[in-house]
Amino acid sequence: MAHRINKIPGNADYSISVGDKHRTRALDNFRDAIKRAFDLIGSIALIFLAFPLLFVVGLLVATDGGPVFYRHSRVGRCGRMFGCWKFRTMILDAEACLGEYLSYHPEAAREWEREQKLAFDPRITSVGRFLRQSSLDELPQLFNVLSGDMSLVGPRPVTQAEMKHYGPVAPLYMSVRPGITGLWQVSGRNDVGYNERVALDKHYILNHHVLLDLFILYRTIGVVVSRRGAR
Repeated sequence: MAHRINKIPGNADYSISVGDKHRTRALDNFRDAIKRAFDLIGSIALIFLAFPLLFVVGLLVATDGGPVFYRHSRVGRCGRMFGCWKFRTMILDAEACLGEYLSYHPEAAREWEREQKLAFDPRITSVGRFLRQSSLDELPQLFNVLSGDMSLVGPRPVTQAEMKHYGPVAPLYMSVRPGITGLWQVSGRNDVGYNERVALDKHYILNHHVLLDLFILYRTIGVVVSRRGAR
């Protein structure tokens, strides 16, 4: 059964101020319906086009005898936890490996505490490293979009532990579906610190519209090809 880590206001009328304008609940619902339709059409089209690639990548991942997919618990809309799908990019028993590595490398432990990522991650396989640099590991998230847990564009899905970085922005973060791509990805990705990442997510949520989503999707193509900010 899905659980929630926090509840955001949802039973009473509310509005979010953007400049001198106020977005009413009715307008929010209309925009959400448009965004959901865009996500459904886009995810179905992309799954159809990417199916041969999904098959080939799956075969490559399975060469070490481990599972093809990795499902990790992430924070979704309204604080609902969901299983975020990726191609597996790490060795088997990766969590034990991480714990042992951090215990012997205090600088890496501080980096992990600060960023929830490592510049050098001993858990990543050779195939996984290529998938991460090319962002191909995130292709299975198209099925998360199809199921309604994610959007094509939005804040990146975070773990429950990472929510501490969002502070007072957390309720705003949980008011939308997380996305496969977003402002963070097209603004430097792993080269961007967490504080700036939170600011980018806040800016997107308060200002998102279809044209902005199309612009981010367009920019994502260039970022993926150049591998800028990827690790």
